[in-house]
Amino acid sequence: MKVNNVELVISAVKPEQYPGEGLPEFALAGRSNVGKSSFINKMINRKSMARTSSKPGKTQTLNYYKIEDALYFVDVPGYGYARVSKGEREKWGQMIETYFTSREELCAVLLIVDLRHPPTKDDVMMYDFLKHYELPCIVIATKADKIPRGKWEAHKKVIKKNLDLVKGDEIIIFSSETAEGKDNVWNALRKWM
Repeated sequence: MKVNNVELVISAVKPEQYPGEGLPEFALAGRSNVGKSSFINKMINRKSMARTSSKPGKTQTLNYYKIEDALYFVDVPGYGYARVSKGEREKWGQMIETYFTSREELCAVLLIVDLRHPPTKDDVMMYDFLKHYELPCIVIATKADKIPRGKWEAHKKVIKKNLDLVKGDEIIIFSSETAEGKDNVWNALRKWM
């Protein structure tokens, strides 16, 4: 998909703030610092639309990026970051759960994991949560440029096994540096729109 128009429409914390046009939405879930912002920026051909930070835990709201007046990327707070207070984490958890379980416009969740490492306990918990609520999921394995191409399939197998990936859910290997997998992601999203 050729992207010319993108805007950050709202940073929402409750349902009454969600946009009302009924456009398809794709949520991006993943550990703090797994590269969600870099993924968004690469997908929409922008350098810094989604702000990347060296400090994990920066996203604290549901950030709605409207793309070509056709769909939304919804960046949700990253999980697994210890320096955020327990109370704050619970607040985010409720906000995310409310969004995931009640939003009719949500077409699929992009679960962003690091191709270099086995999924964390938090990644597995998030995937189990999505399956429990029967939410379609596309696993995006980022940072592919950091390991040799010849090892990608072996790493992909580890992710598949550790997540206990359900038949029908796909894993797409991706790199924010090289744009590897970008077209595959757009093709996968089209199927859900």
